[in-house]
Amino acid sequence: MEYKSIHKDFHLNGINYSRKELQEVAYSLVKEGEDFEKSIGDFLLDWLNDKSTVQVQTSGSTGKPKKIELWKSHMVNSAKATGVFFGLAPGSSALLCLSADFIAGKMMLVRAIILGLHLDYVEPSSNPLEQHSKTFDFCAMVPLQVENALNKQDQIKTLIVGGAPVAFTLKELMIGKVENSEIFETYGMTETITHVAVKKIHPPESEKQYFKALPEVKISTDNRHCLVIDAPKISNAIITTNDVVNLISDSEFELLGRYDNVINSGGFKLFPEHIEAKLTPLIKQRFFVVGLPDEKLGQKSVLIVEGDIDAEKLFREIKLLDTLSKFEVPKEIRTTLQFQETENGKIRRNDTLRAIQRF
Repeated sequence: MEYKSIHKDFHLNGINYSRKELQEVAYSLVKEGEDFEKSIGDFLLDWLNDKSTVQVQTSGSTGKPKKIELWKSHMVNSAKATGVFFGLAPGSSALLCLSADFIAGKMMLVRAIILGLHLDYVEPSSNPLEQHSKTFDFCAMVPLQVENALNKQDQIKTLIVGGAPVAFTLKELMIGKVENSEIFETYGMTETITHVAVKKIHPPESEKQYFKALPEVKISTDNRHCLVIDAPKISNAIITTNDVVNLISDSEFELLGRYDNVINSGGFKLFPEHIEAKLTPLIKQRFFVVGLPDEKLGQKSVLIVEGDIDAEKLFREIKLLDTLSKFEVPKEIRTTLQFQETENGKIRRNDTLRAIQRF
């Protein structure tokens, strides 16, 4: 029962705690802390109790949010795999700037407790490094945080980015503003206890980079070409995803897009995620591409943009892009003042689309 142990090198905000002392800190955070600290305290109490599992809420970006139960032993194994992959050793410094309400924030705490990291936490915000001058060995952020903290990203030696795809424009911005930090995009979900694969996105490599599975994670595909994950150390069940991939090797894959997002337009399969990546340099507002029924084509691709825009002007500019094939050019542009979101800020595509179609 390794999850019952606190690594002797574990520090939280500069202080070394025993198991009993950490429980007292957790109680204090729940009773007297800020809202974000209460979330940290709640999870620590769950982690330090005698139960072998914890309940975690999924983000709800691809379906209704739900509670699932995760084995603490699996979370320990996930923490160890991350430690091996990124070379995290006892005493390595780390920053928690994500909400402990969700798995990514919870796992930063677990990694620190199990690996003996020196973990500092700050209130989750769009720019977590704004008031911080300290340098850290390891940190996890969402893309918005990375973008807003680009000028200070060199304070993080190894940064993992998840929660949403990393836009092409953000990768381009890194080239001019980030010098010393290694940045990795992650692939995973709550059911896989955060990431099971990572892809280096900075510094940029000469060859195209693919997602690489973490140690002891086996990958394959089903008859839909969707990724299948066999990771017995973090899940008792084999996980079949709805993510269409191109297998590069037995440990690497290229992510193409969600199976349930694929647009079959006139016999051509279009991946909205690929189209969105090509449109990102052109469109500053949030947007996404969906398939809607069409009498001629079966489905047509439609661009949904948040905010007030000149749709005709945007459509002309899109047609001039040499990165888009003629099949990938959206057939229609629709706008809405505000996207529907999950609790942690991910876009609910289906709910947003339903809201638009009601008007």
